[in-house]
This record gives sequence, structure tokens and C-alpha cells, in this order.
Amino acid sequence: MDSLELSIIMPCLNEAETLATCIKKAQWYLQEYHIKGEVVIADNGSIDSSPEIATKMGATLINVKEKGYGSALMGGILAARGEFIIMADADDSYDFTKLNPFVEKLREGYDLVMGNRFKGGIKPNAMPFLHKYLGNPVLTWLGKLFFHSPCSDFHCGLRGFRKQAILSLNLRTTGMEFASEMVVKSTLNGLKITEVPTTLSPDGRSRKPHLRTWRDGWRHLRFLLLYSPRWLFLYPGFFLMIMGLISTVILLYSPRVHSLLYSSTAIIIGFQLVNFAIFTKVYAIQEGLLPQDKKLLKFIDFFTLEQGLIFGTILFLLGGITSIFALFQWKATDFTALNPVLTMRLVIPSVTAIALGLQIIFASFFLSIFQLKTK
Repeated sequence: MDSLELSIIMPCLNEAETLATCIKKAQWYLQEYHIKGEVVIADNGSIDSSPEIATKMGATLINVKEKGYGSALMGGILAARGEFIIMADADDSYDFTKLNPFVEKLREGYDLVMGNRFKGGIKPNAMPFLHKYLGNPVLTWLGKLFFHSPCSDFHCGLRGFRKQAILSLNLRTTGMEFASEMVVKSTLNGLKITEVPTTLSPDGRSRKPHLRTWRDGWRHLRFLLLYSPRWLFLYPGFFLMIMGLISTVILLYSPRVHSLLYSSTAIIIGFQLVNFAIFTKVYAIQEGLLPQDKKLLKFIDFFTLEQGLIFGTILFLLGGITSIFALFQWKATDFTALNPVLTMRLVIPSVTAIALGLQIIFASFFLSIFQLKTK
């Protein structure tokens, strides 16, 4: 089968009202600018006349059985014959006759070319208020913060990319969060990314869009958090550990020793979160969800199972010895009531040391189980 330069892909689910217009514009663009290409309709189970329209107009129809925006797009991407792919919804909200900025950037060597609606213009009633001023800005800001992405419009539906570059990312999500996964993985894997201004117009459908504000917004947010163990686990864990440690040191010299329970608990929970960050990152790397992390690999090579067992055992024994010392203090009073200010200063740090020691021991074993796959 002959290769093409460009495939224009449209995911489709009951888009009979606007599909013909979108296909006509895309075909006009290919013909007007003498681009060897195709129009691919990735149908996701339409029950209207969308499949018939696509076939009648000469577009390539791909039937994707697995439901979801991401599934439809991936089905279209796999079937596309073009070296470059431009994707956009079939609701006539993006103008398929104005794709030159995307094609030019792809020809320059970029792997992913994102449209930016905030730079190109959002026409009246084209984007809901919450999407324009809350959802898109907040999720884009988080994406830039978590992953240092160069994209300023994370969820623009009009984007172009080099087919092989995107396939190499092993994209896995099936829903609307597919848009975020593409940007995040492209950034993490060092693909060459740029943006071009694009205009968003009101869609031409009479029915409500498939997008659900809160449901799909949460799916995007959930994806960003799950793909960033650093922000989900590591930073909160370090924060709790540091604040808990500082508070514990201060409270040891204060009569308010009952507050030691809270500061010590913060240390323990913080340490658990740090463990989760390491475990999650190692698992994600091994499963191909995240790229290799040199800093993490150096840490794992440095912190061996034996070192973890030694350090955890020392901490456990230290807590056990001080606990025994506290028990002898109690015995010296014939097990009568003790001064809580003095006793809690010793008992709470002892219990904390025991808990941390055991966590280090078992966390070291757990991390070593992950390493069996590579060693």
C-alpha cells in the first residue's frame, strides 16, 4: 500500500449533521495544496448515517469497536497511511481548510504540533465558561508544572504529529484523557513539540456534545496526578516528614507532649508517601508507562536491600531499646501512674522509630522484588 504524506483523522460518533462539511473541507485542503493524503473517519459505533456519509464521500472508514475518544483516535492512527497525521473532531468547530501551519511545522521536523485556541481565538459560544476560565487553564497549568510541558493549551482537539513518533509512546488511555496522555508522554520522552495559533468556532451540531465537564475534567486531572508520582506522593511526603520532624524536635522540649502524636504520625505518613512515590515510579518505568529516570536508577543502585535491612534494623532496635528503658522507668514506680510529660517524650519517639524501622525493612524487600524483573 502506497504511503502518503498526510492523514486527516476525525473521530466520529453520530456526527451526521457536520461530518460531510468536515470531510469536504479536508478534501478541499488536500487538493488545493497538492498534498498526497487521505481523510480517515474513525467511527466509534455511530447509529446515524455517519458511516454512509463517510463512504459516499470517499473517506476511509475505520470501524473501532472499543468505546472511547482515545480508542477511536488510536484506531484511526493505526490505520492511517500518512507520515504525518492531523486530528480534529468532526463537529465543524475547527477549520480543516486552514491546516498549513501544522503541515509546515511537521515538515520542519517537529514531532507534535499543538493548536492553541487561546492565541488563535475562541469565538463567542464556542467554549463553555467553565472550560475557558477554569478547566483548560487549571489543567494546562498543572501539566506545565508537573511535566514542564511547552504546551499552553493542553486540550486543543486540533493537533498534528508524526505517526511513528506518537506510536512509539505506547499510548494506552481510551477516553478523553487521551489528549493529555499524548502531550505528557511526548514531553517526558523528549519529542520535539511546538504550538501554532488556531481558531475555535461553535460546533455545528444541534445536540449536546459528548464531552461532560466534571466527569471528563476529573479524568484529565486523575491522569495528570497518576503520571506524576513526584507531585502525588513524593513532595507531599517530604513536606509531612520535614514538618513532622521539626514539630517533634520542638515539642520534645515543650509540656504539650500530646501533640507529639500528631507530629510523629506526620513523619510516618510522610515516609509512606515517599515509599509510594518510589514504588510507583519503578513500576511505571518497568511497564513502559514512564521513561527511564537516571536519578531513580542511581538511588536504587546505591540503596541496596542489605543497606535497607541494616538501617531499618538499627532504627527498630533503637526504638525497642528506648521502649524497654521506658518500661523500666515504669517498673521503678511499681507500675503506678507516671508523669505523662516525661513518659510521652520517650515513648512516642520510640514507637515512631520502631514503625519507621519496620517500614524500611519491608519497603527494601518490596523494592527488591521489583528489581528481580531487571536483574
